[in-house]
Amino acid sequence: MRRFLLLYATQQGQAKAIAEEICEQAVTHGFSADLHCISESNKYDLKTETAPLVVVVSTTGTGDPPDTARKFVKEIQNKTLPVDFFAHLRYGLLGLGNSEYTYFCNGGKIIDKRFQELGARHFYDTGHADDSVGLELVVEPWIAGLWPALREHFRQEQISGALPMASHASSRTDLVKSELLHVESEIELLRLDDSGRKDPEVLRQNVVNSNQSSVSVEDFESSLTRSVSPLSQASLNIPALPPEYLQVQLQESLGKESQASVISADPIFQVPISKAVQLTTNDAIKTTLLVELDISKTDFSYQPGDAFSVICPNSDSEVQSLLQRLQLEDKREHCVLLKVKADTKKKGAALPQHIPARCSLQFIFTWCLEIRAIPKKAFLRALVDYTSDSAEKRRLQELCSKQGAADYNRFVRNACACLLDLLLTFPSCQPPLSLLLEHLPKLQPRPYSCASSSLFHPGKLHFVFNIVEFLSTATAEVVRKGVCTGWLASLVASILQPDTYASHEDSRQVLAPKISICLRKTNSFHLPNDPSIPIIMVGPGTGIAPFIGFLQHREKLQEEHPDGNFGAMWLFFGCRHKDRDYLFRKELRHFLKHGILTHLKVSFSRDAPVGEEEAPAKYVQDNIQLHGKQVARILLHENGCIYVCGDAKNMAKDVNDALVEIISKEAGGDKLEAMKTLATLKEEKRYLQDIWS
Repeated sequence: MRRFLLLYATQQGQAKAIAEEICEQAVTHGFSADLHCISESNKYDLKTETAPLVVVVSTTGTGDPPDTARKFVKEIQNKTLPVDFFAHLRYGLLGLGNSEYTYFCNGGKIIDKRFQELGARHFYDTGHADDSVGLELVVEPWIAGLWPALREHFRQEQISGALPMASHASSRTDLVKSELLHVESEIELLRLDDSGRKDPEVLRQNVVNSNQSSVSVEDFESSLTRSVSPLSQASLNIPALPPEYLQVQLQESLGKESQASVISADPIFQVPISKAVQLTTNDAIKTTLLVELDISKTDFSYQPGDAFSVICPNSDSEVQSLLQRLQLEDKREHCVLLKVKADTKKKGAALPQHIPARCSLQFIFTWCLEIRAIPKKAFLRALVDYTSDSAEKRRLQELCSKQGAADYNRFVRNACACLLDLLLTFPSCQPPLSLLLEHLPKLQPRPYSCASSSLFHPGKLHFVFNIVEFLSTATAEVVRKGVCTGWLASLVASILQPDTYASHEDSRQVLAPKISICLRKTNSFHLPNDPSIPIIMVGPGTGIAPFIGFLQHREKLQEEHPDGNFGAMWLFFGCRHKDRDYLFRKELRHFLKHGILTHLKVSFSRDAPVGEEEAPAKYVQDNIQLHGKQVARILLHENGCIYVCGDAKNMAKDVNDALVEIISKEAGGDKLEAMKTLATLKEEKRYLQDIWS
């Protein structure tokens, strides 16, 4: 068989799963894939690799390569490497990302661009898969096209007898093309377009229906359980059955575990919750809580701008329902023993690293598995073979088929369907426990921004969150709470105070609940080392969290150095209603009164103008536009920094668009020049984002 090297760089397992799918398919196409995580540098050597290379790369944070690729990226970014270092390399790259973020697929783009700079050449075009509309819309056709591309590569190699060396000129041409594509993709992302204001559900549905020539009235009769013509009559192309690889034994001896049994690459700290405050009124659209953790008895340290992760469990009621449906409720305390099947056909099969040894079934479903995860098509395909009812079996086949892509997006992906929804919808489906342990991903810790300074609150750590609520429409309309925020809200219910936390300490003696946290990898979302540098902070809603830490930190520094030279601090904050969800209102007034905060610009998106007054700025980006001259002066002439924290889907893009407009207007250039200026600010770590979707 003809061999190719297959590397993946994954953060939450998606890139790995896709690479494993490529590996499985390779055999049926007459190829042998040498599969490795990109971090396993002792198992491959790109400097001497002669086989074609296929790379699957995810993106994390606001455009970073995943943690598993950090060392690799650092090594190839070495400025001393010659321009022909990878001239012998032929590769194809699949990037995974989410277009709701400014740096779409940037993890893959960083590696792709650097490969080009070092002389490597594509044997197959790069693919960029978008998780906001469904990775499979790009992943599936990209994998399908990989096999003819590999065959052509080996055919050309056979004809020439050896791979031609890339000339410097052709290498430069490829690089220019790559850069042009990068600019084009950025322009596409940042384009001022009415579609950017559409309801995201409508946008998703437009993408889902884009490949359909017509939509009949009958489409409205389809549901998770039934399809309509033409899908109901279609011959289906369904994925290959993923090979099973786990052998599970349940043992009556009780598993012994605690939160500390959760496997994490980073040190875990168990800390008590010392205070919880509701920052919004009861009639606010979203409920926002501030939680204070007591870290005084740990060596957990942080600085303003850092983020940390909370290790959280699944909902007790959902775990109970799932175990009942699987007919495993009476074995919830049994110890789970796992082995890799001796006769498995899965290449490189290994025990899931996120499932600790000798833990109870209850613990694994509560603390280790993301039971709310939207099931991938491979999971649906595996469930087919454990479904006895013919109509249910056919529907599951449709949902995982190429022809059923629109229905999968509409009734599974966009409806936030989870495994429990599917099992309740298809009662004849009786999967074994082993299948669930193979396909359910790791329950990920949830990240939060530090909302305090340790100078201002020694031994304490604050964070802020909205209690997430969303409508799941998979089976019936059910309002679900976020896995972590719902749990935290119930945890602090007995100690929750109204928003007076700055003026007094709670005197109630209540046993403080403990939670487990770990510090996230260091980032650059920090105050400048030089305090004289002016900064602009943009943080609507809970996006204000890190900036409270910035302001607390600056207040202490100014107290310690009363004659110091401190730069201006601008804050653009926004919320819906002045009297309902204006977070940290008293604190911001305090910072403004004492000269810590030099400019505070607040927008209220749902408050109507009073009387005949002119309509105020509705969103933070509108206020930024109103103060465009000052913003441009700080960024272009005063070496200032801008920080943006909050929603990636709309706000971060709209702020970026506003900055493009301002810089274009104030610097007198076109939008492309303004975008290049912003790109330079990002490279210089003067335009920083901490955003989420």
